[in-house]
Parts: sequence; structure tokens; C-alpha cells
Amino acid sequence: MKKLTFLTMLIALGGTLSAQYSELGQEKNFISTGLPIILVAPDAISGGMGDVGAATTPDAYSAHWNNAKFAFIDGAAGAYTTYTPWLRKLMVGDMNLFYLAGYYRINSRSTAAASLTYFTLGDVDNTDIEGNKIMTMHPNEFTIDATYALKVTDNLSLGATGRFLRSDLTNGVTLTGDDNTTTQAANSLAADIGLYYQQSIDETQDFALGAFISNLGAKLSYSEDDNTKEFLPSNLRLGGRYTNKIDEYNKISVMLDLNKLLVPTPPLRDDTEAWADWRNTGVIAGALQSFNDAPGGLQEELQEIQVSAGAEYWYSETFAVRAGYFYEHANKGGRQYATVGVGIRYSYFSGDFSYLIPTTTISTNSLANTVRVSIGLDMKPTR
Repeated sequence: MKKLTFLTMLIALGGTLSAQYSELGQEKNFISTGLPIILVAPDAISGGMGDVGAATTPDAYSAHWNNAKFAFIDGAAGAYTTYTPWLRKLMVGDMNLFYLAGYYRINSRSTAAASLTYFTLGDVDNTDIEGNKIMTMHPNEFTIDATYALKVTDNLSLGATGRFLRSDLTNGVTLTGDDNTTTQAANSLAADIGLYYQQSIDETQDFALGAFISNLGAKLSYSEDDNTKEFLPSNLRLGGRYTNKIDEYNKISVMLDLNKLLVPTPPLRDDTEAWADWRNTGVIAGALQSFNDAPGGLQEELQEIQVSAGAEYWYSETFAVRAGYFYEHANKGGRQYATVGVGIRYSYFSGDFSYLIPTTTISTNSLANTVRVSIGLDMKPTR
């Protein structure tokens, strides 16, 4: 049998790792999905505030956080891009995440937008059992989407997004063995729907609430074998924001998000029938049962909720300072980190920077001690 790289084996084996974790007991019952990269914060704005975004101030990155926010965006049109180095702590120089987004205000009540996510894992060598190079793979993943957002009242908006996703991590490598499995790029279609509400309390205060369901779509298949199908990281995000304009020059906002995967929880025991049922669960059925299927009951269901909290200070709408924290229970992955960031606005141009600081050794974060950079251009505001 050919010796594949560790990355290739992970993809070829699909959910095997999640099964192994589940066998350890409830305390390590991780939820496995394909294409997890599309849940990573694509921008340095929310990336500096603990990955909050359901009800943050609308911007060109709203397609990722809550597409309904586009209806309340101030600009007439705009384009933003972000560059995120990947695994820099491990001195990996050719893995990067790119994001490009743009929007156009159609009229006072509706906005259209589009975005592209591209993730490259650089060059990965595939070798035989003696360590001889067979080929160099160029694994990559990308998504492209289109969004429409509409104000249904002066305070409430709805958003809808259609998305195409492609994950090509093995470049069609054949796994020689008993079944000679040939891998393939996995393609899928998905949809998002969002709800956003904002309201002024008085002349100096306002608040916003948001709800967003994302990446609800067909499973990914990395081979013709149905056993390799993986759930998309379908996701529910709920959040709120409070903003206080202290005076003419100073403004501060605080935000909180609750986040949960709409993916069924894996079984705990090494039960072939249970795993078959889990893998054969439909997308909609899996999303619905994800609220009450954890083997550990309510306690484990609550552990599957991720919490993000952030704060943002603006001086004269020109300079921003941000901070935040992200918490995921140790039994469900253990990602826990603080973030900081700054933002600069000058005329139509903007620049944002964020930095992630791990606060636990439970898990390794790919963005640990990494500077993320976003730049943007907004046309003259329409109001």
C-alpha cells in the first residue's frame, strides 16, 4: 500500500478521528465536519473581537457573519480583502487563507453582495512506503457566494445567500489496498439565511440583534464510497450589540455571540449500527436533531455552544481599538483564545489588523500569534 502524507490520510479516512475521540468517552466527543475552514473568521475586524459578528456594525464581511446586515450598510458600494497566514507558529510558509468581498447598494432598502474564500495548503509530497516521492499535491479549498439583503421594515432586515463549495485536498490520489479507492474533489451547494434588527434607544445609544444559519447544504464526498461523505459545517449564530456614543468623538460597542454547529453529535460507543445511522443522517434531519442528540444529554448539548465576546472603541470614526475572547468547551475541541485589533479609516479607505493569543494548551490554534490584515474601500455613504 502506498504511504500517503498525514494530511491525505486524514481526508481519506473521513470521520475516523471523530470516532476515535468518541470512544474515549463523553469528555472528548468532538463533532467532525468537512471544510471547517469556512467557519474561520475571514476578517481582521471581527477577528480582533473574539470572532463576534451576528450583530456587529454592517460591513463588507457580513456574508460570513450575518448576511441580513447588508441591508443596513452605510456605503453605496465597497470591496474588502483579507490575508491570513496559516500555521506560522510551525514555520509553514505556503499555507494561507484569502478572502475577497464586495457589495452594492441597489436602493435604500436592498443590497447585493458577493464573496470568495480561497484556502491553499501549499505543496504536499505524497510518498511510497520507502519514502520515495510519488507526486506533489496542491491541496486547496474555495467557496464563492452571492447574497441579497432586504429591509422589511425600518428596523428589520432579511438576508439570503447561495454558495458553491469545492474541497480538493488529494488531487485524485488512489489509495491502493483492498478496495483501490480513488479520491476526488468534493463539491457542494449550500444556503444561508439571516435576520437582523437594529433600534435606537435615544440619540446616543442603540442596540442590534442578529440570527444567522449558514452552510446548510449537501454533504461532501471525497470518493465514490458513500462512507466518506462528510457534513458541511452548518451553523447557527445568535448575537447582540450595544453601542454608546459617549460624545462627538468617542464611541464604544460591546457584543456577544452564541454559536452552535447544526451537525448531529457522533455516537459514544464503538457501535457499527450507530455510526451507520449517524453517517446516513440527512442534512435537515441532522440539523434538527443536533439540539437534542448528545449522548451526555443536556449537559453535553450546552458544551457544544461556543461563546464569543468583544468590544470596540472608535475615536472620531477614524481610529478603532478592539479586544475579545472566544470560548469552546474542552470536551468539544477546547479552542480558547483572546484577540486584539486596531482599525484605521481615512477617506474611502480602511485598514484593520488583528492578533490572536491562545489562552489554553488544550488545543493547538492554527492562527496562534498571527497578525491578520484586512484592507477595504467604501464609496461615499448614501445617508
